[in-house]
Amino acid sequence: MSYTAQQLISRAWYLSGIVSRSLQTPTGSQISDGLEMLNSLLNFKQIETDLIPYYTYIEMPLVAGQEFYFLPYVASVESATFNLDVVRYPMQPTTRRNYYGSARADNVTSLPFNWNFNRSLGGGNLAVYFKPQEDYPLKMMVKLFLVDVGLTTDMTNVSESVPYTFINSANQGYDTGYLEYLRYALARYMCSEYGILFNPQSEQIFQAMQRELMYVSPPDLSNRKASILNANRANGLTYAQINIGMGYTPG
Repeated sequence: MSYTAQQLISRAWYLSGIVSRSLQTPTGSQISDGLEMLNSLLNFKQIETDLIPYYTYIEMPLVAGQEFYFLPYVASVESATFNLDVVRYPMQPTTRRNYYGSARADNVTSLPFNWNFNRSLGGGNLAVYFKPQEDYPLKMMVKLFLVDVGLTTDMTNVSESVPYTFINSANQGYDTGYLEYLRYALARYMCSEYGILFNPQSEQIFQAMQRELMYVSPPDLSNRKASILNANRANGLTYAQINIGMGYTPG
């Protein structure tokens, strides 16, 4: 069953108390203002990524000899792997200081075992090292931006024009629980816009929803143990290993 943005906006006006559910209907200007506030709210989630509960598994190509890639609509990257034929190899995240501040040979191409991701306008910049020696399929677990909607947009099936292949992913939309959170968040935003106090009981419900959302899909902070007999797996490859072993290491 579809649930349009206009339905969400109208119900948020009623929840705010600014429009009486029994006696009034939101005016055209209120619907227009509500759409603008809803899109502003969705856009703010690009910063407040902890309250985006959806992780998406995407695929894109790594290009031979190319180190930097702009990832539109990507808010954060949790994990990355690349494929060599049918075998999938893990890539290790590297801090910004270590990635951009460490010594390296920039003319070497090999297997891209390390990555760094930084947010930028409209998405983020991914850097990989070593520069790929061939074109490899890159697979990532990411959070995508919540995109702008129109009044007739079905909120349960929001299409996103992003240049990725989605792996094992259902339709891009919001489930009923998240739509209810957005309704409370939007009603709260409306009250702030009009300079009135949001209903205290509704505020409590909103805060409870927000706390629960933090635990729907929390970041995976588990540690990965590295063996002293095979430390290069955790720390990436060295220049010597590339020249001697061409990027491959014994299992």
